Parts: sequence; C-alpha cells; structure tokens
Amino acid sequence: MEKSLNVVITGANGFIGKNLVAELNKNENLIIKKVVRDTSKDTLKDYLSKADIVFHLAGVNRPKNDSEFIEGNRNFTNEIIEIIKEQDYKPAIVLSSSIQAVSDNAYGLSKKAGEQVLLNFSEEFKSKVFIYRLPNVFGKWCKPNYNSVVATFCHNISHNIDIHINDENHMLNLVYIDDVIKEFKSLLDDFEDLKSGFKEVGPVYEITLGKLASKLESFKLSRENRMVPDLSKGLFKKLYSTYLSYLDIDEFAYNLKMNVDNRGSFTEFLKTEENGQVSINISKPGIVKGNHWHHTKNEKFLVVSGEGVIRFRKYGTDEVIKYHVSGDKLEVVDIPTGYTHNIENLGHSDMVTVMWANELFDPNNPDTYFEEV
Repeated sequence: MEKSLNVVITGANGFIGKNLVAELNKNENLIIKKVVRDTSKDTLKDYLSKADIVFHLAGVNRPKNDSEFIEGNRNFTNEIIEIIKEQDYKPAIVLSSSIQAVSDNAYGLSKKAGEQVLLNFSEEFKSKVFIYRLPNVFGKWCKPNYNSVVATFCHNISHNIDIHINDENHMLNLVYIDDVIKEFKSLLDDFEDLKSGFKEVGPVYEITLGKLASKLESFKLSRENRMVPDLSKGLFKKLYSTYLSYLDIDEFAYNLKMNVDNRGSFTEFLKTEENGQVSINISKPGIVKGNHWHHTKNEKFLVVSGEGVIRFRKYGTDEVIKYHVSGDKLEVVDIPTGYTHNIENLGHSDMVTVMWANELFDPNNPDTYFEEV
C-alpha cells in the first residue's frame, strides 16, 4: 500500500476499534477518522464522503431492552448506507458481525439484519462489502463484566473476586484481538481486488469454561510459585498476555523470597517444569560460593555486575581451570557435570550472577556433592 487511504472507523473507542486505531496509527499513509457515540451526523457525512474504506465496528451488545439491538446493529448500519448511497464514490465496507447472527435471539437477529443491509447495498451498487462473523474476541482493553467472559475472568481473578461458572464443560470459541487486527489490516492492501461477501479470522481456539478459569488461576499463582506458565500453545500465550493487561497499576510488581546471609543472597526468579529454573545470586566482596559438583544437574552462570572468577576441577584430577568474569563483558559460563566448581567475588562491590539450572531444585534429590576446588 503506497497511496494514502482515508479510513473511517465506527466504534473507534470500543474494544476492537481502539486496537485497530492503535495499529493503523503507525502508518503515515493512512488518514484515520474516528466515529464515536457523540460524532454528529454532519461530521459522519463528511468523513464518509472522503472514505476509501469503512471499518464498521460500532454495535450494541448489552442494551437495557431488546429494541436497542435493532437500533444499534441494524438502523445505524442503514444510516451509514443511506449516506453513502448519495455519494458518487462508494467506499469498501468492513463489518464486524457475530457468530450469533445465525441464532434466533434478539442480538443475533439484529446482527443478521445489519449484514443484510450491507449485502443488499453491495448487490445494488456492486460495492465491496466484507462481513466477519466473529466468535468471542479477547485481548487487552476489553471491558470486563460486559460481553467477554475472558475479560471478566481476567479482571475478577486478578482482583481476587470470585468467578461463577454454571457449566464447566461449556465450550467457547475464541479469537485473539491481534489476529482480528492483522486480518483487518491486510484488507488495506488489496480490498479493491477481493470478492465481496463473508470472510473469516483465524485461528479460532476452543476451550471449556472450566479449563479457561483453571488456566487463568494458574497465571495468578505463577507470581507466588514462580512457575512460568506453559506458553507453547498459541492460545495460552495469548491468554497470558491478556491476563497481565488486567492487573491494577499498583500490582505490576511482586516480591521474591530472598535467602540472605552474611555472604550475600540467593533468590529464585523463574521456574519451569520443562526447562529448569533461573535464580539471582549476589555475593559480597571476597566471598566464595559453591565448592560442589553434580552428577546430572548442569548450570549456566552469567555475571551481570561486579567481577570475579569461576574455578573448575574435574572430579578425580588436580588441574584447576579458571574463568574470569565481569559485568563489563557479558559472558555465559557453562557448568558441566562431574566438575567441582566455585565462584569468588574479586571486586570491591557486590557481584550479581544470573544462574540457570536445567532442573528444578529437589530437596529430596539435590544432586549436589561438597568438594573443594
């Protein structure tokens, strides 16, 4: 996309709208006009008269009475179309509809009615119309206790508020906000060449209410047990990012247990079931730590502040090997099995070392054997 495009976004202050605006604002070739609740009809007409593409994201989800569904989901769509009909140039229109459009309820019927307005318009004027029947969209900036169970669960769990589940086995279909925005953004490059009609956003994830709640609870617990959540699956990675966005601003930080003595301190930072753990070791000047070896456990040491020396001696031999380390030159030192080893602070200030071990510490099987280097 090289030429400038005029982009109109209705519902620009809503969940999807806010994310779309944030993404499209990065592109200097886009002229973005935001339509919100208090946008006047004259302003709306002005925006639409210059639009190349309209992202129609405005809608009603939780009205006081069912009649508002039609007003917000069909009538406003029809108002936009009637304005565009009077123009010589007909912009492409992208509609965020819902999978509920196939359901026989007030919300679903209003969404389907809004779709039909666009389909009729497209057929009459041969204009480009793209309709997305979105499943449950989740991600940052989604309002809790509104129309997203993910947002509600994230907010309540992170704020120590009980959640209520009627059916733990109820299956949810979820799509991540960034995937929605990526799809919408891709339209800007070739919407003029695309065929009108229904389009899809993926991937769509399936998860039960019970599993969703359990996973979000584990994210909360991870700050206490220091276990890094399993993020190998795309859904869990996206849920974790979403969960963190609901923390209160005074809850971003959390304390770690520091094991302190006259030599310095040792603090476990992160743990994983599959890939061991990371700890932070602080040594006072002149202090030597270690003097032990392992059968299977292996480690990586990274001095990030201060200076010192790491010494090795292979079990059963006399030769001592030395590696000088410093926070001025970041260098990872592997600690192989079968070598007794220690680390000494040679500087005049605390030496800070990031230590990774390939397994979680097991007090019943520490695999650690004292022997002076």
